Amino acid sequence: MRDFDHNAHSVFLLYYHLILVVKYRRKVFDDEVSDRAKEIFCYIAPRYGLTLEEWNHDVDHVHIMFRGQPGSALSRFINAYKSASSRLLKKEFPQIREKLWKDAFWSQSFCLLSAGGAPIEEIRRYIETQGEK
Repeated sequence: MRDFDHNAHSVFLLYYHLILVVKYRRKVFDDEVSDRAKEIFCYIAPRYGLTLEEWNHDVDHVHIMFRGQPGSALSRFINAYKSASSRLLKKEFPQIREKLWKDAFWSQSFCLLSAGGAPIEEIRRYIETQGEK
């Protein structure tokens, strides 16, 4: 049986799968950059009632599975995360700037899926295998 989340007035189990792509699919992610991007996510997420469940990357995008709450402002969080991570990653990894087009790090769009249609373990395995040949 799954462990449900709860607050004072509700019980819920909300999983999301977020895919963020580097603008023009520039190849900027390695393990070190991904680890730092993940740290930034973990720093910002609790302010929005979100909890990281799974993280992985390929060279030009990241896959993130996280839990949320009914009142979580997901688009506000995603925009805050993209803004902060872009600024910090470009500052801390100057070599990234050479690979980007102008100053843009993330693509303007994102893909956010609710994880209700597939078993969570299947989504977790999919994310864990990203970047493998």
